Parts: sequence; structure tokens; C-alpha cells
Amino acid sequence: MKIYLANPRGFCAGVDRAIEIVERAIEKHGPPIYVRHEVVHNKYVVNSLKNKGAIFVDEIAQVPEGSVIIYSAHGVSQEVRKKANEISAVIYDATCPLVTKVHKEVIRRQKNNHQVILIGHAGHPEVEGTLGQSSNSNKITLVESVKDIKSLNLSEGRDISYTTQTTLSVDDTAEVIDALKDKFPNIQSPKKSDICYATQNRQDSVKEVIKLSEILIVIGSKNSSNSNRLKEIADNQGKPAYLIDESHDIDNQWLSNVSSVGITAGASAPEILVQDVVSYLMEKGGQEIIEVDGKKESVNFPVPSSLKN
Repeated sequence: MKIYLANPRGFCAGVDRAIEIVERAIEKHGPPIYVRHEVVHNKYVVNSLKNKGAIFVDEIAQVPEGSVIIYSAHGVSQEVRKKANEISAVIYDATCPLVTKVHKEVIRRQKNNHQVILIGHAGHPEVEGTLGQSSNSNKITLVESVKDIKSLNLSEGRDISYTTQTTLSVDDTAEVIDALKDKFPNIQSPKKSDICYATQNRQDSVKEVIKLSEILIVIGSKNSSNSNRLKEIADNQGKPAYLIDESHDIDNQWLSNVSSVGITAGASAPEILVQDVVSYLMEKGGQEIIEVDGKKESVNFPVPSSLKN
């Protein structure tokens, strides 16, 4: 059995930065520190940070007065920021800079009285944070699919612009964007695609790996948007694909009569989990490990200066 490893895979710069912020905050202030929502969507990472002294909460109301709070990589709404300020917390913002870019764009558009349409998945924390950048008088409209666009009823004569959740599939958003442009010919797009470089690169690498593989294993947690998109690429090509947290989740029946397995990891999954899966597959008949070339990544997002040594 040949094992094909996608490149790039695993941690992106935004995830690296978010995890480092939590670790440095624990080191500087001592435990516990509070993180608003899972800092990144990966069970292994979250459990590791819990063991070091991080407490993950859904609401600021769960945080004691004067504590240390960290915003997750997915970003937060203006309301969450307001509540955190009210409890005199020490605040570190681990929002991915690419998500922050979307937030700033939304705020700028709204100041110019645009009707903003957000393409994304309802309930995802990044989407909740972006929707939460709106003013009460000018709500952002969320669309998840082409079907949602048909029922859109926006005021005529207003400027309209759109933005996207950063972790979506380029292929999926292209269809929705085309439908938006058909319905609103004058709609304004972001100056640059809001889908992040790491999401795009990992999707491109999977497209290459599945050409060589009979099945695809994606290492990532079920609530990871970008990991789910990687699985969907293989699904859409008619290749069996499985999303797993770790090697223990592998069903040996998946490997029955299979001579080639592709492996990738979502942007919040650490390399240690990849190597664990590779070791497992080698024990189950793997004979050759092949690294599939892909785009080189050199992006680095620095942590806040207040956390630097």
C-alpha cells in the first residue's frame, strides 16, 4: 500500500499564532486563563491547552471579573468585545489576521451604507463574529447557498457588496458568487478573495493527492470547517473520504483491498497526528510514503508585542 501525503497540510500561520498566544499568556499570567470558544477547532489541541491551564468558555458571563481572556482564531462580535471590557479583563486577541481583514472590510462597507452579504455557514463561530460587526440599523445578510439568493429582497438603489467566510471551498463559493452577480449586477466584491491562502493551498493539494489515491483520510475535527471542505473535495470526485481526529478512528475495513491512501490534515490539525496515522497505516500494510509536492508556505503572523519575551 502506498501512502501519499498532501503538501501543504496541517497548521497554518493563523493557527500557529493563536496557539502560541494561549501558551504565552499561560506562561506570563499563570493558569487559569480563559479562551472565548475553542481557540482552534481541533480536539487534540484543545485538550492539550486545557492540560496547561486554559479554560474554554462560550460566554463572557462565565469568566470571573479581572481574568485573562483570549479571543479565538475565529474572531468575535463587537458585543463580545464590549462584554469583555465591562469585566476589566486582560484581553489578548488571537483572531486570525485574515479574519480581522474581513471584519475591517465589513465595517468599512457599512460606514459607506452598503448592504453587506456574507457567504458562510450559519452557526460557525467565524460567521457569528463577522455578522456581529454590523450596526443595529444595518444588518449583514447571510447566504449559505444559491437557493438562499433567490429569496433575497434587498432595497433598490443601495450599494451592495459581499464577503465570504475564510474557510470555505473556492468551488462552492464560485457558484454562489455567480448567482449573486446574476441577481445584483452591480454588487461589489472584496479587493482580494476572502478565502484564506492556507484553505486554498490545502484544497489544491488534496485535488492532486486524490488523483493518486483510492481513498482519502483527512485528519481534523468534525467541527473544523476547512477540514470538512477537504473531505468534500474527494466526495465530489467519487473517492471514499474519511474525516478522523486520530489513528484510533480508522476502520480497517476502509483499507480492505486498497493499494493507495491519500492523507491530509486540516489547518488546525498538528503534524504529530499525521505521523501517528502514517505509522498506523505502515503497520497495516503500508510500504511506501510519498510526499506530494505542493505550494510552499512562508506566511508568519507575529503574536502581540505584549506577549513577546
